[in-house]
Amino acid sequence: MPWLLLTRLAALIATALVVGFAAGSALVHAHPAYPALLAVTLLLSLVALLRAVRRGRRASPGASGAGPATEGAARGPSLRRRTGRVLAAVGVVVWLGVLAWLRPLGAVQPALEAMTSGPGVEVVETATWIELRPSGEGVPTALLFQPGAKVDARAYAAVLRPLAASGVLVVVPKQPLGIAFLAVSAFERARAAHPEVESWVVGGHSLGGTVAAMDADAHDEDGTAPVVGLLLYASYPASDLSASLDAAVLSISGSRDGLSTPAEIDDSRALLPPAAELVEIEGASHASFGDYGQQSGDGVPTLPADEARARIAELTTGFVASLVDLP
Repeated sequence: MPWLLLTRLAALIATALVVGFAAGSALVHAHPAYPALLAVTLLLSLVALLRAVRRGRRASPGASGAGPATEGAARGPSLRRRTGRVLAAVGVVVWLGVLAWLRPLGAVQPALEAMTSGPGVEVVETATWIELRPSGEGVPTALLFQPGAKVDARAYAAVLRPLAASGVLVVVPKQPLGIAFLAVSAFERARAAHPEVESWVVGGHSLGGTVAAMDADAHDEDGTAPVVGLLLYASYPASDLSASLDAAVLSISGSRDGLSTPAEIDDSRALLPPAAELVEIEGASHASFGDYGQQSGDGVPTLPADEARARIAELTTGFVASLVDLP
């Protein structure tokens, strides 16, 4: 019986199940890529486990005789086979780590409540994005907002809902595996889906803001539906945009952020256009920009979550209002 193989397969099955249950509703509302990854891992591991058990049962009875094959087995597995086993074991450990690391940070209240349609805002959720649509008279401007790494897209519903209520369409993509760099086509897809929008603001949290900055730099001079504003939540661009970006910029950060630290935000000032506005919220942390609980490596916020959320929403709406006449 190949016990080492059975142990590895059992570990894969257990991890897929545990991670899936731990993700909870975030798994149901995630981009299909991660649930599919867990499902494929679980299915292939179960099939391999059944085959290994059957091979072990066939090999165990009637093992009489000491022919050449038996003598070869007694000398032990070949170097190639031993190497293959070691690589397989390492691969399983790495894959277990990947599955666990990719587990999404699920949205919590009040974001979940904000995902319900009500007066002023209609919420539409698909497999690949969330839209907060103004139910009244809107403006021909929209915001595409990229979530932070592994953060449930629903986690930003409460902080962005006031902007939608003011008349601005808000589109939040669900990123494959929760990685913004795997959703670089989201802006083009959103613009194609909403030809009625005449101008766009792009924004994002953390890694999502880095991708949003790329979109802003690439589309700020487009002849049709250009990017007129860049909104950064605890984020900064990956390259120098100081001379190339024509869009207006608002960077909002937190003084207690342990991931996009105040020092890193200050250093990023040189990467932004001279007219960019940087606002630091005293007492806010990295996770203050969405409703998804604590985040590993983050600082401890001293500003209550509802106050931080209200301040971020106020700054966001004011920034967009400076670019377009809100109703």
